[in-house]
Amino acid sequence: EPRVSVVFFGDGASNQGTFHESINMAAAWDLPIVYVIENNRYAISTGFTRVTKEHRLSNRALAYGIPGETVDGNDVFAVYEAASKAVERARRGEGPTLLECLTYRWQGHNVGDPGKYRPDDEVAEWKSRDPLRLLECSGILSEQEISAIRSDVEAEIADMCAFAAESEYPPLSELGTDVFVD
Repeated sequence: EPRVSVVFFGDGASNQGTFHESINMAAAWDLPIVYVIENNRYAISTGFTRVTKEHRLSNRALAYGIPGETVDGNDVFAVYEAASKAVERARRGEGPTLLECLTYRWQGHNVGDPGKYRPDDEVAEWKSRDPLRLLECSGILSEQEISAIRSDVEAEIADMCAFAAESEYPPLSELGTDVFVD
């Protein structure tokens, strides 16, 4: 079947051994996987340029003999085009692709993180590049359509939170299910 797996992770996770092990195996076996690095420039609170010599993370693909591409992750059309090429390549049996999407997170890493390690002007610059606002400025989306998208997302999140809060805990007998223990 022409199915493709798409894996999303951050720039910090791309420094972990499991990333390198999995992409090496996928390349060796020509598996239909698109690896998407959401490079938001910070691994928790550490700027990725402080812990990574090569700042174009898609260049890591060279070590595995697969294509790598870096795109503006806030440009919907650039992401669509690059992802489409990667998916079609995988469907043809030509193996994985590493796609780096340059983007930004507006808040800290988690609820308790005020994000004070990021300069205010950097945050403001990236907020001005909000993908929905860019689509509005180009005339593709209206303010009403953006509001509808935000409302739909907020409703979906509220539904998921309610489902989680109302769900039963699984029985203790399930604790070890689908867990590999060596």
